[in-house]
Amino acid sequence: MIDARSDAALSPLERLERRVAWGVRNLPAARVSGAIVEVSMSHYRVAGLSRFLKLGECVGVDVGDRVQIGEVVRIDEASATLKPFDARSDATIGARAYRADNLSLSPHRSWKGRVVDALGRPIDGAGELVGGDKSVPLDAAPPPPLSRGRVHAPLRTGVRVVDLFTPLCLGQRVGVFAGSGIGKSSLLAMLARATPIDTVVIALVGERGREVREFLHDTLGEDRASAVAVVSTGDESPMMRRLAPKTAMAIAEYFRDQGDSVLLIVDSVTRFAHAARDVALAAGEPAVARGYAPSVFSDLPRLLERAGPGVEGSGSITGVFSVLVDGDDHNDPVADAIRGALDGHIVLERAIADEGRYPAVNVLSSVSRMAHPAWRPEQRKVVANLRSLIARYEETRELRLMGGYTAGADSILDKAIKSVPRIYEAMNQTVDAPRCEDPFIDLAAALRGDAKTLES
Repeated sequence: MIDARSDAALSPLERLERRVAWGVRNLPAARVSGAIVEVSMSHYRVAGLSRFLKLGECVGVDVGDRVQIGEVVRIDEASATLKPFDARSDATIGARAYRADNLSLSPHRSWKGRVVDALGRPIDGAGELVGGDKSVPLDAAPPPPLSRGRVHAPLRTGVRVVDLFTPLCLGQRVGVFAGSGIGKSSLLAMLARATPIDTVVIALVGERGREVREFLHDTLGEDRASAVAVVSTGDESPMMRRLAPKTAMAIAEYFRDQGDSVLLIVDSVTRFAHAARDVALAAGEPAVARGYAPSVFSDLPRLLERAGPGVEGSGSITGVFSVLVDGDDHNDPVADAIRGALDGHIVLERAIADEGRYPAVNVLSSVSRMAHPAWRPEQRKVVANLRSLIARYEETRELRLMGGYTAGADSILDKAIKSVPRIYEAMNQTVDAPRCEDPFIDLAAALRGDAKTLES
C-alpha cells in the first residue's frame, strides 16, 4: 500500500505519478468484455464486442475454470459470431467473452520427429516443445511473385511411374487426385522419401485416428526422424481441421527461411475445404456450388500459393496436396479449383487399382507442368513415344476384347500390344519396395529385348 505519511510531503503531481505507478504494478489490467447471447451446435454469438473486433481475431470465453478460444467469422452491429476450436461448445448464455491473442507459432529445428496438433501443441507424449526465437503467423502471405526463386532443380521421388511420366522439381506444387481406398496414402508415403529433401512436414487433416499412428510408424518408418507431423483427426472441430494445413504451412515456411528444401504433404486439401465450408455456412454465407460458399474458393489458392520457392537465396517448399474426389468425380468444384492452382496433377483411378496395379496412376490423365526441366531432350522423346503407345493401347481395348483386331493390320498397335503390358508391369511398385534410382534404366530392363521401342 502507499505510505500516507511520505505521500503528504510530495507535490500533487508527484503524488499522482506515484499512485499511477503503484496501480500499474499491483492492479489487474482492465479489459473490454462482452456476453454470450446465443449458443448453437456450430457457433455462438457474443454481444458487446463488435466495435472492438476484426474478422479472424480470437476471442476467449470463460467456461468454468478454463478459457475456450473461438475465432471471429462474422461481425454485425449487435453481435459477433464465433466458431470455437473445441469440438463442442461448452459456453452458456451470459458467459463473459473478451479479446484474446491471435494464434501464432514459434517453430524450432528440434521439432523434427515430433507430432503436434493444429494449435502447435505436442500430442506425441515426448515432452514440451522448444520454442524458437521468432513468432510466425499461421496465415502469412506468400512471398512477392517477382522476388521468388525459379523452379528448375529436379526432385527424385524414387517412384518409377512418377519420375518417368510426371517428374517433379524442387519448389513445385502437385496434387494427387484420387477417390477413397485407391492407395493415395501409400503413394504419399512413398513420395515422402524424395531426395534431395532436408525436412518433411506432413499435415493429416480429417484422418481416422487409427490411421494416424499407422501412417507415422509403419508407413514413414525411419523417415519420421526428419518429419514434423501436424494432426487433426476427423472427430475434431471444423476450426481445427481448417487450421491444421495453415499450421503445417507455417512450420514449412520456417524451415524454408532457414534455407532447407522442404517437402510439404497435406492429406487432404478436400477435408480442409469441407471444414472451410462449415465455417463459411456458420458465418451466413450462401452455398453456391454443391454446398460450397464463395470464400472456400478464395481460401484454397491463398493456402496453396504459400508453397513453392521462397525469395532468392532461401529454401523452397515442394508441395504435395492430396485431393479426395467425391464419388470418383474428378470434375467436382473443389478438385477443379485446386487443379487450376497447382503445377501438375497425378490422377489415381479405381479401375487401375482393381487390376492390381499400384500406384494406380493414370499416366494419360496425369500432367507435370514442370517436366521439361527434369527431362533431358532424349528423355522427352522417349516419354512422348511411351505415352503414344499407351494411348493407342487403351483406346483400342474394347476393339481387341471383341476380337475386332487382327495382328499385322497396324504396326504401331502391334508394338503397343507387345510393349504396354510390360510397361505396366515395370511401373508396379509397393510401399516397401526399394527406391528407384533411374526409371529409364529399370523400364529398359523390363522391356528386355523390346528395349528398342524406347528409341524408335
